[in-house]
Order: sequence, then structure tokens, then C-alpha cells
Amino acid sequence: MAKIPKKTLEDLEYFEVLRQCSAFAITLLGKEACLSILPLTEENQLLRDLHAVSEFRSSFENENRIPNHGFEPLTSIFSLLSIENSVLDISVFRTIAANTETTNTLLFFLEKFKTYYPTLFEHTDTLYVDKEIKKTIDQVIDRFGEVRDNASDSLYMIRKQIQQLRSKISSSFNKALSQYQTADYLDDIRESVIDNRRVLAVKAMHRRKVKGAIMGSSKTGSIVFMEPETTNAQNRELQNLVFEEGEEIKKILSQLTDYFRPHLPYLKQQHEFLLGLDVIYAKARYAKEIDALLPSIDKKQKTIKYNAAYHPLLLQSHRLENKATYPQDVLLHPEKRIIVISGPNAGGKSITLKTMGLLQLMLQSGMLIPVHESSTACLFEQILTDIGDNQSIENHLSTYSYRLKNMKYFLRKCNANTLFLIDEFGTGSDPELGGALAEVILEDFYEREAFGIITTHYSNLKALANELPGMVNANMQFDNKTLEPVYKLMMGEAGSSFTFEVAQKNGLPYSLINRAKKKIERGKVRFDATIAKLQKERSQMMKTGASLKEKESKAAAESDRMETMNAKLKAKLVSYQELFDHNQRMIVLGNKINEIAERFFENNKKRPLIAELLQTIESENAKRKRKSAAVSKKERETKKQLNEEVKKELVVVRKEKKNQKKQAPKLSKPKVNLKVGDRVRMFDGRSVGSIDAIEKQKAVVNYGMFTTQVSLDLLDFVEAAKTKKK
Repeated sequence: MAKIPKKTLEDLEYFEVLRQCSAFAITLLGKEACLSILPLTEENQLLRDLHAVSEFRSSFENENRIPNHGFEPLTSIFSLLSIENSVLDISVFRTIAANTETTNTLLFFLEKFKTYYPTLFEHTDTLYVDKEIKKTIDQVIDRFGEVRDNASDSLYMIRKQIQQLRSKISSSFNKALSQYQTADYLDDIRESVIDNRRVLAVKAMHRRKVKGAIMGSSKTGSIVFMEPETTNAQNRELQNLVFEEGEEIKKILSQLTDYFRPHLPYLKQQHEFLLGLDVIYAKARYAKEIDALLPSIDKKQKTIKYNAAYHPLLLQSHRLENKATYPQDVLLHPEKRIIVISGPNAGGKSITLKTMGLLQLMLQSGMLIPVHESSTACLFEQILTDIGDNQSIENHLSTYSYRLKNMKYFLRKCNANTLFLIDEFGTGSDPELGGALAEVILEDFYEREAFGIITTHYSNLKALANELPGMVNANMQFDNKTLEPVYKLMMGEAGSSFTFEVAQKNGLPYSLINRAKKKIERGKVRFDATIAKLQKERSQMMKTGASLKEKESKAAAESDRMETMNAKLKAKLVSYQELFDHNQRMIVLGNKINEIAERFFENNKKRPLIAELLQTIESENAKRKRKSAAVSKKERETKKQLNEEVKKELVVVRKEKKNQKKQAPKLSKPKVNLKVGDRVRMFDGRSVGSIDAIEKQKAVVNYGMFTTQVSLDLLDFVEAAKTKKK
């Protein structure tokens, strides 16, 4: 057990965590066991418990769900079983069988999935699958909780006799019922049951005419309930047999109890296993509820690195109220083992302190903690706290007296394996004197190489943390404009109390605030003002840094996009250049073929035609390199794909140009009266011709090789006709 005082557990609200955790246990014993959990310092046992809880927590999120571990408590039975000649009840044997079956199921499962749950499997190292226990019980007791007829030969004979006798009793009663019913001695109800025995409902006036024993009468006295004489004798015999049956059952249960006495140690192990599993289950369910996990444990050196750490109780209460909960990042290691937190009141200093302490207690109790998976933790032998004033009228202790008494205890216990947590260190006395005493006590803790976190408003403690290499200042950030807390711990810098700023915000006259400033030491005001200024500058730098990071990320993304686009454009340009070169070569080749065709048209000579064609083909083949069929096919496919892409893009480009033409404002050109000899062209063409004649708003345009008749509205004026000099 850890050397952790009860006051530390109370200060950090540890028992409330246990109460919330116990609600998830499925058995009453499990709930009680959860409430009695105390922190441990034995490393191996603690790590084993933590890994077991972590494995059970993971089972909620995979397909290999751990079977139900519900069980009935047997603690009172164990003491009874240890007493000689004691006999267990039938229900107890059914509980033993059920618990054994549950244990066997869990053993089979954990053996099968031991790679998934290695630590949980280790918890079964003292157990084994016992099929004989349930088999032995099932041979004696059936599933309805009754002793079987064949549990012994004597019981079988007795129950057979009882069955036969009950048949006789029924037959005798029915005979008497028929006889007296015929004689009209019975009331309309005919019969009833008294003390689990059938009786005749005889009219009071005829009771002397019926042979038998009177068992009772109605409220009015008009009916007398009588058992027939023959049935009465048989029932007495039945009672004797029932008594013999009970004695035989006691004998059988006694033998069965004796059978289980040697199994008592295993039954206890089995019970402890199921109880321990219920506690592990409760811890795992609670971990899932608060989004907790197992951080890495630093075994080499004392290092606490909590990233995004939440106070579990605060997290739960804020969830119910739909409020935001602010996580904290805290770092403690041998080089910076003491943190001095400063800042204004209501800024979250005490919550940060309690968060650290409570998470450490939970971790050392085998419970997972709500931190980021990148977090690191370590173990301490002692956790000491001084939180709250704890004034006591009965003990005649003031706040400061109590704190001095507490510090005396700290100085006696504090060492390198201690984590101390002190809230508002040195308060309760004269600020100057109390601050000086707090300083020397803190120096003593530092010399003992203890780890700790303190909160304070004292400037001398802030200065001390800045001077000593093993200490570090930290502050709870405050919005310097709104003077509202941000609930964010900032390491490496002392915090201002913002005393005068907060007073001014709350409407205190400036003249009074100014007088207060003059009352205190000027240096202290300047020191606090400097800290406040540094905090404001740091806050501004953080905002600027965040903005620059955002811009940098956007610029990097844009740069990547441009590079990708540039690469695509380069590839397309290369492809288009290849296509252009190929098309140019085809145009040249086509022109050659056209020239040959024109010459053939003029001279109609086939032999020169064939010679020139063959020469052209040989010339082209000489330029071609020998390529395989696969390469040629690939090139053809590439060219085909490029042509298709070009066609698609040309369609888009033509469409865009068409839209641009439609949208573009038409510039009205001055209309020119065309006359014969003027050079013109069509609006949608490039060829230029001259007008040979004009008739009825139509012109005959001569293009050299051919002439055509075009409407004057479709012609665009290019050049006026040249006048001949006389």
C-alpha cells in the first residue's frame, strides 16, 4: 500500500472517483471492492493491474468480447464449509455450479485469445478447468434445484413408495367423495384443502354419519371439513415417508458437502478471480466513460508528461451541464521537477493542481486516466497535499497554524520519491513574513529532490523558480483585453495577479487604485506590471505565430498545387508538340503527293507517277526506325488518345470562343458602298477576291482559280479598286 495519507485522498476527491467507478460493477461484492481500492506503490503488481484494465477496455471496441463474469457471492459459505459436520443448502450447490461454469467459460476464452489479453490470461495462472464440480452437483441436484430421485437407492425407494401411497390416498378419497355425495351428505362445494390435505365439505347436520376426522369448519358453522377414515390413516403413513425422505436428503447433502470440503481452497481462488475480474471490468467501464487510457510508464526516471489531461470529476459534471472542459498540458522531469503556478484568482490554478494529483492517485490505483495517448507517467511512493484552509475551532487551529503543522509533516516525509501539491503556498500570515518562510521551505523541498506543484501569488517564490535550475514558473493565461480566464497553463513564465486591472474592471474608482499603488513598494508594482506586460506580449506573439503557421500551410498547399499543375502542363506540352510535329510531317507529305497528282493530271503519264510515289515512300521509310509491333501499337494508341484529347479541348475552346463572340459587343463598322473592282472577303472566310460585277444586291467575286456569286451583305470590304492613270 502506498504511503498516502487519508487527507490527501480527501483533498483530491479520490473517494468520489471510487464511487463513480463502483457504479459500473455488476455484483454487490464488486461495488464494495471498488469502494475499498487504495493506491499501490509495488510496481509489478500495479503495472499488471493497469495492463489488465487496459486490455478489458480494448475488448469493448473489438469483436472478441469477454464473456459475462457475473457470479453469486460465497464468502459466508466458505466459513460454514470450514466447520465440521456442517451441511450446505441446495441453493448453495447451484451457486457453486454456476460460478464454476462461469469460470470455465472465461478460462476457455482467455486461453483462446491470450494473444489479445495476455495480462488477463496471467490472472488465471492458479486456476484450471474443473468439470467434475458441476458434474457432481448435476448428478445430485436437477436444474430446478431439487434433489434427484436417483441420488441414492434409498431415496429412490422412498419416493416410489410416496408416489404409490399418494395414488392410494387419491383413490380412497374419490371413493368416499362419491359415496357421501350420493347420500347427499356433502355441501355444494363438495371438497376443500386444509394443511395440504383433501377434506370433505360435510353438511353440519350429517357430520355424525361420516366416518373420519374433523379438520375444521366454515365461519358460519354450516359446513364441517372432514378427512375420511381410510384417507386419514394413509396420510399418517405418508407423513412418515415424507419425514424419511427429508432425512435421506439431509444425508445426501451432507455427503455432497463433505465432497466439497477439500475443494474449499480452489473455490476461494475461483471466487477471488471472479471478484477481481468484476473490479477490473468496473475500472474499464469507467475508463470508457471518461475517455481514459493507459499512458506509457517511465521506469528509468521520474517523468510526468500529461498532454490534454482532464479532471475526471469536472469532465463528468460539465458533460451533464453541457459545459466545455479545458484540458491541461503539464511536464515534470528531473531537470524541472517543481512547478510554481501563478496568475489571477479563478484562473484554474487549483484545478490544475488537483488534476495532477487525482490523476496520479488514479494511476497508482490501477485506473486509466483521461489524457492523450502520447502522455507519459511515473510512480511515487508518497503523495502529499496541502489544499484548503482547514480551520478548526475544536482543535483551536487557525489557517496558518494548520498549514505550519502540515508543513512539519511534509518536512518529515518529503524525499526524492515524493510528489507534493500545495495550494496558495504561504498564505494565512503576513505576506512578507509568510512569503519568506514559504521560500525557505520550498528551498528545502528542492534540496531533497522532491517533485511538486505549488500555486502562489508571492513574487519571491516566482523569482526563486526563475533562479533555481530544477524549478520552472508557469502561469494560468488571462485574456488581457476582457480580463477573463483562458484556463490554459503556460510553462516557463510567471503570471501576473492582475490585481489592479481586475479591480478597475469591476468599477473601483481609479483614484483609489492609484492610491493603493502608492501604498505598496514601487518595485513590486513594477515587477507585477512587467510580468503582465510580458504575458500580453507572449499572447500576441502566440496569435501572430498561429496566423503565420496558417498562412505557411496555405502557401505550402498552393505551392504543391502549382507544382502538380506545372508538371501536368509540361507533359501536355510535350505531347502536343509531338502531335504537332507529326501533323506537320503529314502536311509536307500531303503536299508532295498533291504535286505528283497535279503533274499526273497535266501529262497523264503513269510511269513517272509510280516512280515518284515509290521514291517518296522509300524516302519516308528510310526516316523511320525499325520498331516492334507492340511499340508501334502503343504509339498509335497514344496518338489516338492525344487526338481525342485535342478534339475535346478544341470543342471546348470553340464553344468558349462562340460564347465570347455572342457576348462581345458588336462594333458597327461604317458601311461601304461596294463597287466593281473592290477587293473583298466573306465575313467567315480568309480568302480575298475582287468584284467582277454587281447585280441585284449580289456580287460576282473572282478568287483567281474560281468565281462565285455572293450576297453583298455577306462581304467585308478590304481594299478599294485601283484607279488607272490616264
